[in-house]
Amino acid sequence: MLEYKSNPMKKSILGLLLAITLISLFSFVTNTRKEPSYNNRPYSKKYGANVSVSSSAHIHSFYQQLSLASKGLSENVFTLAYQGFEKLSRLSKISSDSVLTIIDFTKSSAKKRMYVVDLKCQKILFNTVVAHGKNSGKEYANIFSNRIDSHQSSLGFYLTGEPYMGSNGYSLQLNGMEPGFNDKAYERAIVIHGADYVNESITHSKGFLGRSFGCPAIPKSISTKLINKIKKGNLLFIYYPDRKYLNGSEIING
Repeated sequence: MLEYKSNPMKKSILGLLLAITLISLFSFVTNTRKEPSYNNRPYSKKYGANVSVSSSAHIHSFYQQLSLASKGLSENVFTLAYQGFEKLSRLSKISSDSVLTIIDFTKSSAKKRMYVVDLKCQKILFNTVVAHGKNSGKEYANIFSNRIDSHQSSLGFYLTGEPYMGSNGYSLQLNGMEPGFNDKAYERAIVIHGADYVNESITHSKGFLGRSFGCPAIPKSISTKLINKIKKGNLLFIYYPDRKYLNGSEIING
């Protein structure tokens, strides 16, 4: 019988390979346990948005300076609108006027739920009532559609276009920026216009405003001034906590 003689060099090589394997395995396990950095920005799980700490602080400060809480607009809605504004500004999609319009459809139509904010001057230009589509709900809007002839309101971000004289008088074209949610606004003739049925006196008797065919109609008394302030490339954001929209919007989640 031959006697097996161990080779010291083989032992050393095997030991070295084993050590390298263990170190690599440890490194892999450690790294896979780390939370994703998202380019060193904290990740907000709400609606999938990436929000930096400095940006959050800036938006919070801006919100407080504008006293929007006292006007009934929540900080969450303002944050979504402002983040969308910043993103589209970086993509050069928005006019340099920096006027942001927000409609909060969580509120009764009897409430002033449209906010027009001058971001440069840091002031609220308009805070007024606004109508929703007649098939979106009675006092509250809670059903939304992008379909032609649905007579429902549509959610999301819009870019304002040119004003014109139409069947509803001085009106403002809206271009929906969100495929599947509001990109048929032009085909549906969804515009901002003044209307007699959008009047606070109506809410005192009926408890809610008259409704449109899907247009965010506003009081005739301020329609010309408001339209002229937000026309030609400014941003409109229509909000409701609809899960399909909040999870599907590329502007919010991009």
